[in-house]
Amino acid sequence: MSDKFDCKLYVENRYFRFRAGGLLLKDGKILFVKTNFGDYCYVLGGGVKLCESTEACILREFKEETGISAKVERLAVVCENFFKGHGGNIEGKDCHTIEFYYLLSTDEDVGKIPAKTDEGEALVWIPVEEMSNRNIKPDFLKERIIEILNSTAPLHIVEGKDKE
Repeated sequence: MSDKFDCKLYVENRYFRFRAGGLLLKDGKILFVKTNFGDYCYVLGGGVKLCESTEACILREFKEETGISAKVERLAVVCENFFKGHGGNIEGKDCHTIEFYYLLSTDEDVGKIPAKTDEGEALVWIPVEEMSNRNIKPDFLKERIIEILNSTAPLHIVEGKDKE
């Protein structure tokens, strides 16, 4: 789907994006996307569209990227993320994203999930106990995954630091 209505903004060397991500946990593993721009993985999801809820966004993105439907179990994390962009149209930019991460489940056969997303990036299952040894972005996901999975309330995380 076109990103024409995604909530994002470019100003000089800065980039802002409003994003939703989903943590699908199955048999002790979480589904990640292996980026084509570097040697790291990130959580499946994408840009929230104007007038779209974050929950609707992650369900739409999950369906687009995997071909199967998911259900939202709960909001797990709200993250204010500051980082230097790598790859594509954010290369070298000072980036700021607001990200809502949801725990997801599915009644569908995860064996039907393709090897690649609709954008051609690899979909990989990473065991929770191996996450600390993997290059996963943002870093808090691997550092705090047990807390995220076991918390009963959403966590508010500020990742990186202000660029000003």
